[in-house]
Amino acid sequence: MSDSDGPISPSAALRAAAAHTFARLEPGHGQPLARHLALLAEAEPGATPLIWTDTRAMVLTSMLVARARHDALGDGIELVSRYFDSGRLTRPAALSGPARSALYAGVAEYCAAVGWPQIGGHYAAEALLFAETPAQRYRALSVQALNLGLNAEYPGAARAIDDARQLYGDYGWAAEDVSHCLLLGDGFVAASRAESARMHAIADELEHAQPDDPYWVFSAEMTRVAAMFIGRSVPEALAKSWELLHSSGRTRSFRIVRGLLLGLHADMLTALGEYEEALAVLDNAVTNPGHAVCFPMQRSRTLLQMGREREVIENTNACVALHDEHCLRTLTQVLTVRAVAFLRMGGEKRALQSMESAFRLIQRTGGSMMPFLMIPFSETDLLLDRLSATTPDLASAAATTRQMLPKIAAPSARDDAFAALTTTERELAYLLTSSLGIPDIARARNVSVNTVKSQVRSIYGKLGVSSREDAVALLQRPHE
Repeated sequence: MSDSDGPISPSAALRAAAAHTFARLEPGHGQPLARHLALLAEAEPGATPLIWTDTRAMVLTSMLVARARHDALGDGIELVSRYFDSGRLTRPAALSGPARSALYAGVAEYCAAVGWPQIGGHYAAEALLFAETPAQRYRALSVQALNLGLNAEYPGAARAIDDARQLYGDYGWAAEDVSHCLLLGDGFVAASRAESARMHAIADELEHAQPDDPYWVFSAEMTRVAAMFIGRSVPEALAKSWELLHSSGRTRSFRIVRGLLLGLHADMLTALGEYEEALAVLDNAVTNPGHAVCFPMQRSRTLLQMGREREVIENTNACVALHDEHCLRTLTQVLTVRAVAFLRMGGEKRALQSMESAFRLIQRTGGSMMPFLMIPFSETDLLLDRLSATTPDLASAAATTRQMLPKIAAPSARDDAFAALTTTERELAYLLTSSLGIPDIARARNVSVNTVKSQVRSIYGKLGVSSREDAVALLQRPHE
């Protein structure tokens, strides 16, 4: 096919499917038909045209959306790179504002589906810039809400959600016209605030909007699982996640939603002390570029609970090296897990650096509690104390986080054991659970070996044990 042929040479049936789908991407016309989406998802978009026209943009928009909604994501972000360079079309365009807005919104939805919200957020902003009607604004705001929520940019996501819902109410569109992207974005914002009741309401809205669409129903059920987990109904949530992950319905679900559910499933197994099973669940999980679902982060949370701190660091080094190519929502969680691992290994300076980096990102993105999910309370609490003392401008944020910790921290018998210890003894106790010998601990703490031995005897007395082995067993005993 030559460039002059355009992105495709569509058959009459394909042109009709694209036109029908395109018309239904905005509210007021119902949802696209499943058979049209299936047809478009299998079609080859083709080469870049010499000049973009509204018709060619319409066809590509419909194909991108179809691939996103039918989980046909094999081409990944490279499909976007075929037509765009740094957010701009690579060939001249004679596009109207509405066609351009729709095209950018389609790209943004596809980027979210493949797990690149960092890129998708840019295209969503462009879609909003060129939107001319309320329906076009609603579409652009919906994909913006999803990408910003997926990337932990919660204040911006919340504003987009509020504006979109205001439009939806003002124009009286039908319940079935609600955007799946908007509801998923709303779910991310609710999760960041640990609002389990709100998440249940969003799950109901997803299911009631399209009760016969398996993609929507699976998203609703995943949202319910997340709500139950955040609400501490772990056994019930685990049973539900088992059902979803092993049902035939998982074959008709969104890749990113499946990935989120798999991570939740591993977290719940970890919370119940089933560490090896949690790691087994993640064994074959593949992290796609962008890291919107980051399985190294998921593994590291389990490894941390198992006391395998060095593996936590090794497992997440590549994530930290990605910098701005890593989704911020999962990167903040990587940083907090690494902070605790460094602390246990005697690297307090590196622990505080990692925690400060996490807090800077959390502040920038709206104050989510999710980075502290599944991290033992006592260790996070100690790091917050140190952070407040060394970085005064973060003291207020640390205090706010401390208030929320009991609601989201990982349950652990270690927290009860640590409660009887002084701050200095707690710091030393973390090191006792590591592989460091007494001389290594003394060097890490810049004190004498005799001082460490004296402090260790005090710890043993408070814990009611007589050996390091017994102390470690007590401090690492799973919560019952």
